[in-house]
Amino acid sequence: MEALKGTYLVLLFVSTLALTSTSPAFAAHTFPSEGENYGANVKNATFRTPAFTLAPGEVRFSLYFGSEFVKGHIGIKAFDAEVVDEDGNSVPLNEVYLHHWVAYNYVNSSANGTTILGNDGVCPDCALCQLFGLGSETRMTNTRLPDPYAIEVGQHDDEEWLLNVHAIDTRGTVDPLGCLECRCDLYNVSAAQDGTPIEEGYRGGLLCCYDGTHCQLKDGYVGENRTLYLQYTVHYLDWSDSILPVKIYIFDASYNGSRCQVEYHVPACSSRNMSTSTECMHMQESIMEVPIGGDVIYGVSHQHAGGVSSAMYGQDGREICTSIPLYGNGTEVGNEAGYLVGMTTCYPKVGSVQVMSGESIRMLSNYSSSKSHTGVMGLGYIAVYPHS
Repeated sequence: MEALKGTYLVLLFVSTLALTSTSPAFAAHTFPSEGENYGANVKNATFRTPAFTLAPGEVRFSLYFGSEFVKGHIGIKAFDAEVVDEDGNSVPLNEVYLHHWVAYNYVNSSANGTTILGNDGVCPDCALCQLFGLGSETRMTNTRLPDPYAIEVGQHDDEEWLLNVHAIDTRGTVDPLGCLECRCDLYNVSAAQDGTPIEEGYRGGLLCCYDGTHCQLKDGYVGENRTLYLQYTVHYLDWSDSILPVKIYIFDASYNGSRCQVEYHVPACSSRNMSTSTECMHMQESIMEVPIGGDVIYGVSHQHAGGVSSAMYGQDGREICTSIPLYGNGTEVGNEAGYLVGMTTCYPKVGSVQVMSGESIRMLSNYSSSKSHTGVMGLGYIAVYPHS
């Protein structure tokens, strides 16, 4: 188990050393609706991670091995999560920013040790092998898979789950946006968690906001410690032959041809380009191959604050899914002003959008570059029912 913990720390830390288009009618963009009906036979189970404590400005990056989960052979229809307090109240992003949460399944055996199950690709070395994962957009992003599709898990008697939670308390900080972008100067960090000096030119990202670090507070600010949880709900069906199992693929716009870098830096555009929004747009793109082709039945992307759009295209240029951020404009939880609170999702008509085995997928991520952004992400997630 210690070896697996080390593996995830390496993956989640060391591995991180203008395109907005009109979507075709077949790829409807949706947000989750309150009280959405998942179907008469869909069951729901809600769990919490162990408690974690945050002081103002503090970062918590926790790996919860052996997390509570539904037992048995099931098909997961949706997976929702959010940060809550001891009374179960939703915690707003302008107090505790949920940088990300991810969920993996794995098995342990005396013969083979620990084997990560997770998704079906496409990053090398399991850099992004989670089955589920979102960030600040978690409350307003639809994770439901349409009938009759689901993610098949629980085939192994000894299957367990790992949840990783990365939360940043921004109460009383001098620059909340800079804190959630993990700017190294605000955390007064010059070395990674293992003591390795951070390369010159690395301005911010996961290397600078690891567990226990603190973002700079305003002079004299004092706030109480808070006890919090990641609360997650699994919507599932008992497995049957009527369910069609999907494969999950995650694409990374920062993939460099050999590894998924997971995050990247968006430099500010020059002052002479400030007058035109199209010239103050930063595009990051990569090419990655689909292992096994099939029908795309769901798609979504993950971006951070400053994100404008994200899209996946087939090698012939056809659109697979475009996902657009939603920004809050209020004070209530789920609509926090200025925060990225949701991503649109794609639900193509069955058989209308396909990817081929070995096909090169173009992954694009657009950010506003009217000012610089550190530690941003551009990930694309699709669920594919494989061709027989």
